[in-house]
Amino acid sequence: MTDMQYRRLGRSGLQVSLLSFGSWVTFANADQIETGKQAAECLDAAKEAGVNFFDNAEGYAAGESERVMGEAFRELGWKRHEYVVSTKLYWGLHHVPNMRNTLNRKYLSQAIDGSLERFGLDFVDLVFCHRPDPKTPIEETVWAMSDMITQGKALYWGTSEWSADEIRAAYDIADRHHLHKPLMEQPEYNILRRDKVDKEYLRLYEDIGLGTTTWSPLSSGLLTGKYLNGIPEGSRATLPGYEWLKGMLTDEGRNKKVADLKVIADELGVSLTQFSLAWCAMNPHVSSVITGASSAAQVRENMTALDVMPLLTPEVMERVDLISYF
Repeated sequence: MTDMQYRRLGRSGLQVSLLSFGSWVTFANADQIETGKQAAECLDAAKEAGVNFFDNAEGYAAGESERVMGEAFRELGWKRHEYVVSTKLYWGLHHVPNMRNTLNRKYLSQAIDGSLERFGLDFVDLVFCHRPDPKTPIEETVWAMSDMITQGKALYWGTSEWSADEIRAAYDIADRHHLHKPLMEQPEYNILRRDKVDKEYLRLYEDIGLGTTTWSPLSSGLLTGKYLNGIPEGSRATLPGYEWLKGMLTDEGRNKKVADLKVIADELGVSLTQFSLAWCAMNPHVSSVITGASSAAQVRENMTALDVMPLLTPEVMERVDLISYF
Protein backbone atom coordinates (compact mmCIF):
# COMPACT_ATOMS: atom_id res chain seq x y z
CA MET A 1 0.00 0.00 0.00
CA THR A 2 1.14 3.55 -0.73
CA ASP A 3 2.82 5.29 2.21
CA MET A 4 0.74 7.89 4.03
CA GLN A 5 1.21 11.50 2.98
CA TYR A 6 1.30 14.33 5.51
CA ARG A 7 0.24 17.90 4.88
CA ARG A 8 0.70 21.01 6.97
CA LEU A 9 -2.49 22.23 8.58
CA GLY A 10 -2.94 25.53 6.83
CA ARG A 11 -0.07 27.90 7.47
CA SER A 12 0.91 26.17 10.71
CA GLY A 13 3.85 23.84 11.18
CA LEU A 14 1.58 21.00 12.30
CA GLN A 15 1.55 17.99 9.99
CA VAL A 16 -1.59 15.87 9.73
CA SER A 17 -2.09 12.65 7.79
CA LEU A 18 -3.84 13.14 4.45
CA LEU A 19 -6.37 10.50 5.49
CA SER A 20 -7.51 10.72 9.09
CA PHE A 21 -9.98 8.81 11.27
CA GLY A 22 -13.14 10.25 12.82
CA SER A 23 -15.64 8.86 15.30
CA TRP A 24 -18.92 10.47 14.18
CA VAL A 25 -21.82 7.95 14.09
CA THR A 26 -19.63 4.97 15.01
CA PHE A 27 -18.15 5.38 18.52
CA ALA A 28 -20.41 4.65 21.52
CA ASN A 29 -23.16 3.42 19.19
CA ALA A 30 -24.62 0.01 20.00
CA ASP A 31 -25.15 -0.65 16.29
CA GLN A 32 -21.58 0.33 15.34
CA ILE A 33 -18.69 0.56 17.85
CA GLU A 34 -19.83 0.25 21.43
CA THR A 35 -16.67 -0.62 23.36
CA GLY A 36 -13.19 0.77 23.83
CA LYS A 37 -11.77 -2.56 22.58
CA GLN A 38 -13.52 -2.26 19.21
CA ALA A 39 -12.50 1.38 18.97
CA ALA A 40 -8.89 0.46 19.79
CA GLU A 41 -8.84 -2.05 16.92
CA CYS A 42 -9.93 0.67 14.48
CA LEU A 43 -7.46 3.23 15.85
CA ASP A 44 -4.66 0.69 15.75
CA ALA A 45 -5.41 -0.17 12.11
CA ALA A 46 -5.47 3.51 11.21
CA LYS A 47 -2.19 4.28 12.98
CA GLU A 48 -0.59 1.25 11.33
CA ALA A 49 -1.50 2.83 7.97
CA GLY A 50 0.18 6.09 9.00
CA VAL A 51 -2.82 8.02 10.32
CA ASN A 52 -1.84 10.50 13.03
CA PHE A 53 -5.01 12.65 13.23
CA PHE A 54 -8.10 11.45 15.09
CA ASP A 55 -11.24 13.58 15.02
CA ASN A 56 -13.96 13.76 17.64
CA ALA A 57 -16.55 16.14 19.09
CA GLU A 58 -18.41 16.81 22.31
CA GLY A 59 -21.66 16.31 20.41
CA TYR A 60 -20.85 12.80 19.18
CA ALA A 61 -22.93 10.35 21.23
CA ALA A 62 -23.45 13.09 23.85
CA GLY A 63 -19.80 13.05 24.91
CA GLU A 64 -19.44 9.27 25.04
CA SER A 65 -17.45 9.21 21.79
CA GLU A 66 -14.70 11.22 23.47
CA ARG A 67 -14.73 8.84 26.43
CA VAL A 68 -14.47 5.75 24.20
CA MET A 69 -11.63 7.26 22.17
CA GLY A 70 -9.73 8.23 25.32
CA GLU A 71 -10.09 4.69 26.67
CA ALA A 72 -8.76 3.35 23.37
CA PHE A 73 -5.72 5.63 23.52
CA ARG A 74 -4.90 4.27 26.97
CA GLU A 75 -5.57 0.65 26.01
CA LEU A 76 -3.19 0.99 23.07
CA GLY A 77 -0.57 2.64 25.27
CA TRP A 78 0.03 5.49 22.81
CA LYS A 79 2.37 8.26 23.85
CA ARG A 80 0.82 11.73 23.69
CA HIS A 81 3.35 12.92 21.11
CA GLU A 82 2.31 10.16 18.69
CA TYR A 83 -1.09 11.49 17.68
CA VAL A 84 -3.14 14.61 16.95
CA VAL A 85 -6.65 14.65 18.42
CA SER A 86 -9.49 17.12 18.04
CA THR A 87 -12.80 18.00 19.58
CA LYS A 88 -15.57 20.36 18.52
CA LEU A 89 -17.78 22.52 20.74
CA TYR A 90 -21.20 24.12 20.21
CA TRP A 91 -24.15 21.76 20.71
CA GLY A 92 -23.65 21.31 24.46
CA LEU A 93 -24.68 18.49 26.80
CA HIS A 94 -26.77 20.30 29.42
CA HIS A 95 -30.34 21.50 28.82
CA VAL A 96 -29.99 24.81 30.64
CA PRO A 97 -29.45 28.39 29.43
CA ASN A 98 -25.90 29.18 28.22
CA MET A 99 -25.03 25.51 27.72
CA ARG A 100 -26.75 24.61 24.41
CA ASN A 101 -26.17 25.74 20.82
CA THR A 102 -23.86 28.57 21.78
CA LEU A 103 -20.30 29.85 21.55
CA ASN A 104 -20.42 32.19 24.52
CA ARG A 105 -17.47 32.42 26.90
CA LYS A 106 -19.16 30.60 29.78
CA TYR A 107 -20.07 27.59 27.68
CA LEU A 108 -16.74 27.34 25.83
CA SER A 109 -14.62 27.62 28.98
CA GLN A 110 -16.58 24.85 30.69
CA ALA A 111 -17.10 22.66 27.62
CA ILE A 112 -13.38 22.27 26.92
CA ASP A 113 -12.83 21.15 30.52
CA GLY A 114 -15.56 18.53 30.10
CA SER A 115 -14.02 17.23 26.87
CA LEU A 116 -10.57 16.92 28.42
CA GLU A 117 -12.02 15.06 31.39
CA ARG A 118 -13.83 12.58 29.14
CA PHE A 119 -10.75 12.05 26.98
CA GLY A 120 -8.51 11.77 30.04
CA LEU A 121 -6.09 14.23 28.41
CA ASP A 122 -4.36 17.42 29.51
CA PHE A 123 -4.97 19.08 26.13
CA VAL A 124 -6.37 18.51 22.66
CA ASP A 125 -4.36 19.48 19.62
CA LEU A 126 -7.27 21.00 17.70
CA VAL A 127 -10.52 22.52 18.93
CA PHE A 128 -13.27 23.64 16.55
CA CYS A 129 -16.31 25.86 16.96
CA HIS A 130 -18.70 23.20 15.65
CA ARG A 131 -21.16 25.69 14.12
CA PRO A 132 -21.42 29.49 13.96
CA ASP A 133 -23.45 31.20 16.69
CA PRO A 134 -25.24 34.30 15.37
CA LYS A 135 -26.48 35.18 18.88
CA THR A 136 -22.99 35.58 20.37
CA PRO A 137 -20.69 38.36 19.16
CA ILE A 138 -17.85 36.83 17.16
CA GLU A 139 -15.45 38.93 19.24
CA GLU A 140 -16.54 37.15 22.44
CA THR A 141 -16.01 33.77 20.80
CA VAL A 142 -12.59 34.72 19.43
CA TRP A 143 -11.37 35.91 22.84
CA ALA A 144 -12.65 32.73 24.52
CA MET A 145 -11.02 30.45 21.94
CA SER A 146 -7.74 32.37 22.07
CA ASP A 147 -7.72 32.12 25.87
CA MET A 148 -8.22 28.37 25.53
CA ILE A 149 -4.98 28.21 23.54
CA THR A 150 -3.15 30.50 25.98
CA GLN A 151 -4.23 28.26 28.87
CA GLY A 152 -2.74 25.22 27.12
CA LYS A 153 -6.05 23.35 26.85
CA ALA A 154 -5.73 23.24 23.04
CA LEU A 155 -2.93 24.03 20.62
CA TYR A 156 -4.86 25.36 17.62
CA TRP A 157 -8.44 26.51 17.10
CA GLY A 158 -10.71 26.69 14.12
CA THR A 159 -14.26 26.51 12.85
CA SER A 160 -16.66 24.01 11.31
CA GLU A 161 -19.30 24.89 8.71
CA TRP A 162 -18.72 28.64 9.05
CA SER A 163 -19.13 30.94 6.08
CA ALA A 164 -16.07 32.58 4.52
CA ASP A 165 -17.28 35.96 5.84
CA GLU A 166 -17.58 34.62 9.40
CA ILE A 167 -14.11 33.06 9.27
CA ARG A 168 -12.58 36.27 7.94
CA ALA A 169 -14.35 38.33 10.61
CA ALA A 170 -12.96 36.06 13.35
CA TYR A 171 -9.48 36.21 11.83
CA ASP A 172 -9.55 40.00 11.57
CA ILE A 173 -10.64 40.38 15.21
CA ALA A 174 -7.83 38.06 16.37
CA ASP A 175 -5.32 39.90 14.19
CA ARG A 176 -6.42 43.30 15.48
CA HIS A 177 -6.13 42.28 19.13
CA HIS A 178 -3.02 40.09 18.70
CA LEU A 179 -4.92 36.96 19.70
CA HIS A 180 -4.53 33.37 18.55
CA LYS A 181 -6.10 33.25 15.09
CA PRO A 182 -8.45 30.60 13.69
CA LEU A 183 -6.29 28.23 11.69
CA MET A 184 -8.57 25.62 10.16
CA GLU A 185 -12.12 24.94 9.01
CA GLN A 186 -13.93 21.60 9.00
CA PRO A 187 -16.47 21.63 6.16
CA GLU A 188 -18.36 18.84 4.48
CA TYR A 189 -16.57 18.01 1.23
CA ASN A 190 -17.22 15.36 -1.35
CA ILE A 191 -17.84 15.02 -5.07
CA LEU A 192 -21.50 15.93 -4.59
CA ARG A 193 -20.93 18.81 -2.13
CA ARG A 194 -17.94 20.92 -3.02
CA ASP A 195 -18.85 24.60 -3.32
CA LYS A 196 -17.56 25.71 0.11
CA VAL A 197 -14.09 24.22 -0.32
CA ASP A 198 -13.72 24.77 -4.06
CA LYS A 199 -15.31 28.22 -4.36
CA GLU A 200 -16.38 30.03 -1.19
CA TYR A 201 -13.10 29.60 0.73
CA LEU A 202 -10.83 30.13 -2.27
CA ARG A 203 -9.52 33.55 -1.19
CA LEU A 204 -8.97 32.38 2.40
CA TYR A 205 -6.30 29.80 1.53
CA GLU A 206 -3.95 32.48 0.30
CA ASP A 207 -5.12 35.45 2.39
CA ILE A 208 -5.09 33.84 5.85
CA GLY A 209 -3.53 30.42 5.24
CA LEU A 210 -6.69 28.47 6.04
CA GLY A 211 -6.32 24.71 6.46
CA THR A 212 -9.21 22.25 6.09
CA THR A 213 -10.02 18.92 7.72
CA THR A 214 -12.97 17.78 5.63
CA TRP A 215 -15.79 15.47 6.68
CA SER A 216 -18.28 13.15 4.95
CA PRO A 217 -16.08 12.33 1.93
CA LEU A 218 -18.56 9.57 1.02
CA SER A 219 -21.65 11.76 1.49
CA SER A 220 -22.90 9.64 4.40
CA GLY A 221 -22.35 6.45 2.38
CA LEU A 222 -24.05 7.59 -0.82
CA LEU A 223 -20.71 7.60 -2.65
CA THR A 224 -20.05 3.96 -1.80
CA GLY A 225 -22.78 3.03 -4.30
CA LYS A 226 -24.62 0.85 -1.78
CA TYR A 227 -27.79 2.96 -1.99
CA LEU A 228 -28.20 2.66 -5.76
CA ASN A 229 -30.91 0.01 -5.25
CA GLY A 230 -32.52 1.44 -2.14
CA ILE A 231 -31.57 1.46 1.55
CA PRO A 232 -29.97 -1.84 2.66
CA GLU A 233 -30.70 -3.23 6.11
CA GLY A 234 -28.10 -2.29 8.70
CA SER A 235 -26.87 0.78 6.79
CA ARG A 236 -26.46 4.19 8.43
CA ALA A 237 -29.88 5.41 7.28
CA THR A 238 -31.54 2.63 9.33
CA LEU A 239 -29.83 3.70 12.57
CA PRO A 240 -31.97 5.42 15.23
CA GLY A 241 -31.54 9.17 14.98
CA TYR A 242 -30.33 9.13 11.37
CA GLU A 243 -33.69 8.90 9.64
CA TRP A 244 -33.05 12.39 8.22
CA LEU A 245 -30.54 10.84 5.82
CA LYS A 246 -33.13 8.80 3.92
CA GLY A 247 -34.28 11.59 1.63
CA MET A 248 -30.74 12.43 0.55
CA LEU A 249 -29.73 8.80 0.10
CA THR A 250 -32.71 7.94 -2.07
CA ASP A 251 -32.67 11.15 -4.13
CA GLU A 252 -33.00 10.14 -7.78
CA GLY A 253 -30.78 12.92 -9.15
CA ARG A 254 -27.97 12.23 -6.71
CA ASN A 255 -28.06 8.51 -7.37
CA LYS A 256 -27.90 9.15 -11.11
CA LYS A 257 -24.63 11.01 -10.51
CA VAL A 258 -23.38 8.18 -8.28
CA ALA A 259 -24.13 5.67 -11.04
CA ASP A 260 -22.20 7.80 -13.54
CA LEU A 261 -19.25 8.07 -11.14
CA LYS A 262 -19.29 4.30 -10.64
CA VAL A 263 -18.75 3.88 -14.38
CA ILE A 264 -15.46 5.81 -14.08
CA ALA A 265 -14.39 3.86 -10.98
CA ASP A 266 -15.16 0.57 -12.71
CA GLU A 267 -13.09 1.63 -15.73
CA LEU A 268 -10.15 2.29 -13.38
CA GLY A 269 -10.66 -1.06 -11.64
CA VAL A 270 -11.25 0.48 -8.20
CA SER A 271 -14.20 0.67 -5.84
CA LEU A 272 -16.37 3.78 -5.78
CA THR A 273 -15.37 4.22 -2.13
CA GLN A 274 -11.66 4.30 -2.97
CA PHE A 275 -12.33 6.59 -5.91
CA SER A 276 -14.38 9.07 -3.88
CA LEU A 277 -11.86 9.27 -1.04
CA ALA A 278 -8.98 9.69 -3.47
CA TRP A 279 -10.83 12.49 -5.27
CA CYS A 280 -11.10 14.48 -2.02
CA ALA A 281 -7.42 13.90 -1.24
CA MET A 282 -6.39 15.27 -4.64
CA ASN A 283 -7.34 18.80 -3.60
CA PRO A 284 -4.20 20.61 -2.33
CA HIS A 285 -6.38 22.86 -0.15
CA VAL A 286 -7.53 19.82 1.85
CA SER A 287 -5.16 19.22 4.77
CA SER A 288 -6.83 15.97 5.82
CA VAL A 289 -9.79 13.86 4.69
CA ILE A 290 -11.64 12.48 7.72
CA THR A 291 -12.71 8.88 7.12
CA GLY A 292 -15.06 6.80 9.25
CA ALA A 293 -15.29 3.06 9.79
CA SER A 294 -16.92 0.55 12.12
CA SER A 295 -14.26 -2.16 11.79
CA ALA A 296 -10.51 -2.47 11.37
CA ALA A 297 -11.05 -4.13 7.98
CA GLN A 298 -13.04 -1.12 6.80
CA VAL A 299 -10.29 1.21 8.04
CA ARG A 300 -7.72 -0.69 5.99
CA GLU A 301 -9.95 -0.59 2.91
CA ASN A 302 -10.35 3.19 3.22
CA MET A 303 -6.60 3.65 3.43
CA THR A 304 -6.13 2.01 0.01
CA ALA A 305 -7.56 5.21 -1.49
CA LEU A 306 -3.97 6.48 -1.45
CA ASP A 307 -3.16 3.89 -4.13
CA VAL A 308 -5.87 5.33 -6.37
CA MET A 309 -4.68 8.93 -6.39
CA PRO A 310 -2.14 8.42 -9.24
CA LEU A 311 -4.99 7.13 -11.43
CA LEU A 312 -6.91 10.41 -11.15
CA THR A 313 -5.47 12.14 -14.18
CA PRO A 314 -6.62 15.62 -15.30
CA GLU A 315 -8.89 13.90 -17.80
CA VAL A 316 -10.53 11.79 -15.08
CA MET A 317 -10.93 14.83 -12.83
CA GLU A 318 -12.59 16.72 -15.70
CA ARG A 319 -15.09 13.89 -16.18
CA VAL A 320 -15.93 14.10 -12.47
CA ASP A 321 -16.46 17.87 -12.80
CA LEU A 322 -18.93 17.33 -15.61
CA ILE A 323 -20.89 14.86 -13.49
CA SER A 324 -20.84 16.76 -10.20
CA TYR A 325 -21.60 20.21 -11.55
CA PHE A 326 -24.30 19.30 -14.08
